[in-house]
Amino acid sequence: MRISVNDESREIPEGSTLSNLLTSLALEDLRGWAVAINEQVIPSEEMNARKLFEGDRILLIQATQGG
Repeated sequence: MRISVNDESREIPEGSTLSNLLTSLALEDLRGWAVAINEQVIPSEEMNARKLFEGDRILLIQATQGG
């Protein structure tokens, strides 16, 4: 099935979870990251169980320091 990750189209297997996707992107340690699906922020405790669906738009945001 096709989804979008940070505006980049990506093909993933049917039945994939958000956790599966993050593992495939080598993002297993999410400290400092926020994840949204279809403009809704996903709490960290829901990431393992959250299933992905055709057309989902995932946004990955990494916190940065600045001054």
